[in-house]
Amino acid sequence: MAGTTVVVFDFDHTIIEDNSDTWVVAEMGLTDLFNQLRRKLPWTSLMDRMMAELHSQGKTIEEISVCLRRIHMNPRIIAAIRKAHSRPKCELKIISDANQFFIETILKHYGLFDCFSEIITNPSIVEGEGQLRIFPYHDSLSSPHGCNLCPPNLCKGLVIEEIQASNSEMGKKRMIYLGDGRGDFCPSLKLGEGDHVMPRKGFPLWERIGANPMLIKAEVHEWSKGEELERILIQLIDTNSNEGNSET
Repeated sequence: MAGTTVVVFDFDHTIIEDNSDTWVVAEMGLTDLFNQLRRKLPWTSLMDRMMAELHSQGKTIEEISVCLRRIHMNPRIIAAIRKAHSRPKCELKIISDANQFFIETILKHYGLFDCFSEIITNPSIVEGEGQLRIFPYHDSLSSPHGCNLCPPNLCKGLVIEEIQASNSEMGKKRMIYLGDGRGDFCPSLKLGEGDHVMPRKGFPLWERIGANPMLIKAEVHEWSKGEELERILIQLIDTNSNEGNSET
């Protein structure tokens, strides 16, 4: 459908102002153990180990949830998500290296969970005794993704290609990708002409795009604060919608 836009957000340092994993580690007193194991375990396995430690200390799922609900989200980013969700023919998704429980808890706290049609991230479950388990989205042993730009647990570029394949079956859709980290470079490379990438200024994605501008086919729009994200994102969505209307 002409004029349709798919907006894909990273989560940590994009939607929220912190890293949800390290926030929980620090706020719940696990920094020393985390640092001891940091170079011994892959990130997702490390976070699963941290949740096991919290469970062994008698910490409950509700205590973890309370910790997550203290994470700050810029009010202008909240407004941007709600405005984008309200636009006709605009679909919002999240691709994140965090995990399902953390993301859903924070989004529900801010009243934003229903704004997103899909959240692609590391899956999590609460086991019978109340322990939160975190698993990799891509299993590096049974189904390695083979991308040397991404961590073993999640290739965001592969996920973008899957979204693009689904989009092509439903008609032309333009994509806007917002991110900050090293793992957001691979999906940025998958975007084509007519798409847009919004790297957060001063963060690794912005630096990588600046160092390799010829590799990026999408139009680049840098942002720093929530006000800029809101203004640029809504302008891009509205421009695409207007162009689509003029074609019909």
